Amino acid sequence: MVSADLIRTVVGIAGNVIALGLFLSPLPIFVRICKKKSVEEFSVIPYAATLLNCMLWMVFGLPIVHPNSTLVLTINSVGTLIELCYVILYLVFSTGPKRVKALLLFLGDLIFVGIVVVVVLTCFHTHDRRSLIVGILCVIFCIMMYLAPLSVMKMVIRTKSVEYMPLSISIASFFNGLCWTIYALIRFDIYITIPNTLGLLFSITQLVLHAIYYKSTKRQIAEKKMNGKVGLTEVVVKDKAMPPRTDASLKIATTDCE
Repeated sequence: MVSADLIRTVVGIAGNVIALGLFLSPLPIFVRICKKKSVEEFSVIPYAATLLNCMLWMVFGLPIVHPNSTLVLTINSVGTLIELCYVILYLVFSTGPKRVKALLLFLGDLIFVGIVVVVVLTCFHTHDRRSLIVGILCVIFCIMMYLAPLSVMKMVIRTKSVEYMPLSISIASFFNGLCWTIYALIRFDIYITIPNTLGLLFSITQLVLHAIYYKSTKRQIAEKKMNGKVGLTEVVVKDKAMPPRTDASLKIATTDCE
């Protein structure tokens, strides 16, 4: 008979693979940003929130905080590195208030996690106490990470377009939330269960929005492309050299004015 621990390990490994896919799913967005050298309407909040979340879970998975959490530690260490790259790229290609906002969020993430590490390791000396403090923080900020796309979802409903809420990220979020919820329920871990169950619900909501606004998004993108072509045609026509006006044409124009 297969033991619960073995099943949990297998699900955890699957969760690592899916979570890696989730972390890599914004790659097309940042390829687009690098090509256009602009962050356009993309928000830094989801990436800053995910970076903070990964760093906190990385601390939670440390043997000196929560033993036997190797799978949690490994995937969140990788996630921290990936999200760090995203935030840095956002800083490079953003300007004005967007860059200031991204920088403040980035510095805030680093300072906050640094404080947590120092306080937990110096003020609490048992695994249970450290797990409790860091676990509560992980739950809070993991929920905040899942709430971060709400601003994007609000824009989706307002514009009736999912252009700035990629389907790949929504699908990856769904399977990630599903896998880690199962992982947490096999051997009940409240710290992992609460945020991932909520994440699962939010990802389902995003998929519903994709289903609702799929057609209107395609139509709006097509209209943008068409408008771009029309605008280019108008510029070309305006740039054509006008035929020189003859004395006769000047005379006719003067007569018309009179």
